[in-house]
Amino acid sequence: MSVAFRRDGDEEHLEPKFEIPIPPGPNLVTPRGAAMIDAKVAETGAEIAQLIADGAELVRIDAAKRDLRYWQTRQITAELVPVPTGESVQIGSTVTFRHNGKERVVTITGDDEADPAAARIAYSAPLARALLGAEPGELLEFAGKPDALEVLGIVVAPAETNA
Repeated sequence: MSVAFRRDGDEEHLEPKFEIPIPPGPNLVTPRGAAMIDAKVAETGAEIAQLIADGAELVRIDAAKRDLRYWQTRQITAELVPVPTGESVQIGSTVTFRHNGKERVVTITGDDEADPAAARIAYSAPLARALLGAEPGELLEFAGKPDALEVLGIVVAPAETNA
């Protein structure tokens, strides 16, 4: 029989599993982000041990190991940012600003701790890049429009300094 018609198993026909992509650029993190990454490494390591102990399928163990490699890489490359001063927008600060006549509040974080639904945006996001370095009262260009953003206030949250 020709090898073209032979099928050894289903595993060889599955889509390959690739590594989780690492965001480009430096891995800047707040104290909260560093603690979150450390927790993910510990949690994923414990999950792998439990999967092995339970005799889980190799596919599930490999997926967990892939996640662990991602979090360990993020842990190793993490660069802790200084605590923001509150004088200008920095990573770790909470910013109140006006955009298109609407007041909004966001906290600028590292890539892994970003959660747009909770108003936590990564420093690499276009909005965060526009806000970084600005001071209260400053008008900023955004999306090609001059004076599109007005910085109203900057707060350094206690959770960012004590995490």
